[in-house]
Amino acid sequence: MQAKKRYLLVSVGAGLLFLIYLWALQIEDFQQQPYQYHQLPQYPEYHQYYQQELYRQSREMHHPRPQPLPQRSPSRHLRHWPEVTQLLEPYLEGGEQEEDSPQLHHQHTSPRERRAIRDNIYKNKRCRMETCFDFARCQSAFRVYIYPPQRGDEVSATYQKILSSIEESRFHTTDPSKACLFILALDTLDRDQLSVQYVQNVKSRIQSLPTWNDGRNHLIFNLYSGTWPDYTEDLGFEVGQAMLAKASADVANFRPNFDISIPLFSKDHPLKGGVGYLANNNAPPSRKYLLVFKGKRYLTGIGSETRNALYHINNGEDIILLTTCKHGKDWEKHKDSRCDRDNEEYSKYDYLELLHNSTFCLVPRGRRLGSFRFLEALQAACIPVILSNGWELPFSEVIDWRKAAIIGDERLLLQVPSITRSVGRDKILVLRQQTQFLWDAYFSSVAKIVLTTLEIIRDRVDSHVSRNWLLWNSLPGGLYALPQYSTDPTHFPFYYAVLGKSPLQQFTAVIHMVTPLQSQVSPVVKLIIAVAKSKFCAQIVVLWNSDKPLPPKNKWPSTSVPLTAIEGQTKTMSSRFFPHDAVRTDAVLSLDEDSVLSTNEVDFAFTVWQSFPERIVGYPGRSHYWDSSRSRWGYTSKWTNDYSMVLTGAAFYHRYYHYLFTHYVPASLLTTVDRMANCEDILINFLVSAVTKQPPIKVTQKKQYKETMMTQGAKASRWADPDHFAQRQTCTNAFSHWLGFMPLVHSQMRLDPVLFRDQVSILRKKYRDIERL
Repeated sequence: MQAKKRYLLVSVGAGLLFLIYLWALQIEDFQQQPYQYHQLPQYPEYHQYYQQELYRQSREMHHPRPQPLPQRSPSRHLRHWPEVTQLLEPYLEGGEQEEDSPQLHHQHTSPRERRAIRDNIYKNKRCRMETCFDFARCQSAFRVYIYPPQRGDEVSATYQKILSSIEESRFHTTDPSKACLFILALDTLDRDQLSVQYVQNVKSRIQSLPTWNDGRNHLIFNLYSGTWPDYTEDLGFEVGQAMLAKASADVANFRPNFDISIPLFSKDHPLKGGVGYLANNNAPPSRKYLLVFKGKRYLTGIGSETRNALYHINNGEDIILLTTCKHGKDWEKHKDSRCDRDNEEYSKYDYLELLHNSTFCLVPRGRRLGSFRFLEALQAACIPVILSNGWELPFSEVIDWRKAAIIGDERLLLQVPSITRSVGRDKILVLRQQTQFLWDAYFSSVAKIVLTTLEIIRDRVDSHVSRNWLLWNSLPGGLYALPQYSTDPTHFPFYYAVLGKSPLQQFTAVIHMVTPLQSQVSPVVKLIIAVAKSKFCAQIVVLWNSDKPLPPKNKWPSTSVPLTAIEGQTKTMSSRFFPHDAVRTDAVLSLDEDSVLSTNEVDFAFTVWQSFPERIVGYPGRSHYWDSSRSRWGYTSKWTNDYSMVLTGAAFYHRYYHYLFTHYVPASLLTTVDRMANCEDILINFLVSAVTKQPPIKVTQKKQYKETMMTQGAKASRWADPDHFAQRQTCTNAFSHWLGFMPLVHSQMRLDPVLFRDQVSILRKKYRDIERL
């Protein structure tokens, strides 16, 4: 009897120990589960919260300190930013989404093997910017250094695009002692051991670098990791304390606020440029199909589950999901009963035709978590329906993907048709417009992907001047909204309408002078007097870029507004757009010294600009055209109804463009402008059009805005230079090459005062002097 009791006690004790062991394993797996960033709070005041948040940000004009970027943690909710529409609710509860999701990723390896692989690759998996990054290297400036290539190094065309993007950026330095961030010259994009582009002996080669320091302050780019059959995240070397800019990033291994998830892009992805499908159509029409997909079907191995089940929801009408088994060398050995029928249907449809005629595009995982379908859907303005459990979406640290995609679950494929049908037409329009914004702002070229990666790291380094989610997720995007100018969205002209703000009711006139002040009857004196009479003029600033000494105060005309003369240190053409502290108003009236404007013309142009503060508004119009005989862009000053530029010899614009011109445009282009003493007005038109995607605005039918005769003895006008026009042709092509596309937009709109040229009494007209000119 005693023996039976002892036996029972031993059995119960062993059972308890076994249960405790299983419980400990579950706790460990739970701690490794990622935070599901696409979860939304479940409370009825959700929409009202966003309205209050929008109002709160519009009121915070005098608090430039930004809110910190959201840190993923299972114990906190995601920070919410202003929304124009209600966000898409995920169709899974939080517990269902997180439960056993990693088991879908690597079915051919045990949990112990997966942990061993993860621990071997990410020995510093707890790395964060605070623990594995040396901020002291970045105190002077954010500079990026690329190691010189070693003898025998072969770099793929794709990795060369990445390196070229960095070298042409404003962050690049050739001095390693000034570098904040280091980039390997060694190609680490393809770490599949079966690939012909796999680089051997990476571990020993990077550890021999003089400043490797276990990877601290290094950034490693990677598109493909692991190999058949499991496609783990094995890179073949230890990343140490280096940051990973990685495609198909798994949330189980992703180090938040340290690594960066980038999209998987093909070798044909352009270095610059890249045009979206809705470039000139902000209100896309209805499309033929509801949901489409066309791609490979894996008969065995990882990534086969979802694609093998797509035929269940394919109805052959508005849901077209096509797969093919015909890929690989031995596909016929593994073909199933559906392969022949699938292959036949697969060949009936054109892939691009499906993309451009569908509202939603299915983006299931492939062998790896990411696929080319993601960027292809964004480019085609097709709303991605993502089925890839555990995928850390590209740039999810700063991009709110709920505004542009539906994030589903692989295990609930059968719910996808009902979910897509439940999305209203208004919401579909907003989602499609957001896909085009994100494509154009961050994904349309290799250069934008690389620059977005660097800007995210820079925001981490300078966290006190970092962008918030409104800047990242609203037009024109984070790359054009430089937080070093301001972290307050209300200080940028393109957010005025969103936040309900209006620009200040005054302007600063900035007159660029390169000729000496001869007398009180000089054209510039008449210009100063006319501008000073404007009721909106706050001050006049003269940029003195002449070789002669600055005239004393008694030589300038007396005005009712402050007049300040600033002598340029470099006296170059590009310096006219330097962000001087003396300019304190939102609006800047840029003037050449020989411009001819009346007070009425100034007042009317400023009134128009107040309605379009993000654009250039002015008088002298110019245009561009494509010269097919020379295969290049042309520049014309012909007097027509069509224009694409408004020259800054007499134009209004926001002062932020001074800062953007000085700090965003590459130094090589500014040097070109200064060397030719020409084209600075064309360059700022290119920049503003690239930001706004809109044309400038021309006001009134004024043809002459220059003095035809300069004072005798004055320096000859640059407009009289016979090479002037040819130089501007060259500049137009150089600037479009820098951007990778032509940003200028043609327009035939001209804004005139009410009753302009009408046959009524002049006493009924507000701007009477304009018609007399």
